[in-house]
Amino acid sequence: MAEESDSEKTEPATPRRIEKAREEGQVARSRELSTFALLVTGFGMVYANATNIAMHLKVAMREAFTFDRAFVLAPDRMMPKAMMIISTGATAAAPIIGALYLAAVLSPLALGGWLLTTQPLIPNFARLDPIAGIGKMFSANTVVQLLMSIFKCLVVGGIAVWAVVSSKDQVLQLFSEPLGVAMTEGAQIVCSTIGKIVMSFLLLVLADVPWQLYSFAKKLRMTKEEVKREFKESEGDPHIKGKIRAQQRALARRRMMANVPQADVIVTNPTHFAVALQYSDGAMRAPKVIAKGMDLVAARIREIGAEHNVAMLEAPPLARALFYNVDLNKEIPAALYSAVAEVLAWVFQLRRWKAEGAVGSVAPVAPTELEVPAELDQYGSVA
Repeated sequence: MAEESDSEKTEPATPRRIEKAREEGQVARSRELSTFALLVTGFGMVYANATNIAMHLKVAMREAFTFDRAFVLAPDRMMPKAMMIISTGATAAAPIIGALYLAAVLSPLALGGWLLTTQPLIPNFARLDPIAGIGKMFSANTVVQLLMSIFKCLVVGGIAVWAVVSSKDQVLQLFSEPLGVAMTEGAQIVCSTIGKIVMSFLLLVLADVPWQLYSFAKKLRMTKEEVKREFKESEGDPHIKGKIRAQQRALARRRMMANVPQADVIVTNPTHFAVALQYSDGAMRAPKVIAKGMDLVAARIREIGAEHNVAMLEAPPLARALFYNVDLNKEIPAALYSAVAEVLAWVFQLRRWKAEGAVGSVAPVAPTELEVPAELDQYGSVA
């Protein structure tokens, strides 16, 4: 039955399904990626601070293995010496430990992100199901993890053996060299070996991350019935409806703003309202409103209009009448034909004046006394 159920889950997870899984503490995770981040950070810090670490280690070893007869006969001096040795070691290790801690905290951001939830701590008796447990033991994910563990053992062991065999002469020679030289050469051998191990883990990461993403996506797959049911539930969710309406409004606003450069004139309040009008003689029965807005939207309409040299006219009564009485992409009512005709006549005169060079003549005077029916400007007090 489980196999049958899995075979029916052919649909990719919906955003709501992914969000719900995250709330339950289920996200794509790669242990190999976290391990690789820690290895790279640790190796990088050790390599960058090699001189400082060697100096502190040298001091600690000298203090630990150097003492005289007076020191042996004075037990009260043992504790201060031990504390000094511990302090020296801690000073050398602190930057590395801090960097490792930071890497452990930040590495989840690369896959899955940070997640704080108490859901996994809630007792779930389904986890005690022995049949489900046996199924997990032989699942594809378990097999992949087993293969990766075997690969890690073989790689780490193989590189370690190869390093010992290839460097045995150098290692034996270290015993006959001065302490400083021996420590430097020994550190080089260790760093070279660790560097090769770290790079081999990169292969694991490149294989594990895509697998975890695929495995997680497959785990969250849904049946067609589940998708339909979730869609019906979402349809009745006020939160989802609100999001959809907000997205629709944002899309409509972007489309509206894209129409502003095509306007013949923008009528303003001058600050509260802005209405963009377009008229094409022969193609339209009457001018139509192609963009309108209040406050910030109005300011944006004016800004776009200025960028594209669209004519602007301050006519508060007409701007209010157009804003409140004409829907977007609709023609103006007959009651406003006279006022808008005066505005368009001024716009066409202005264009002709500019086309002729606008030199030696006075610019056309903008209309000021526009006739707007009182019933269409009932919100005049808003100005």
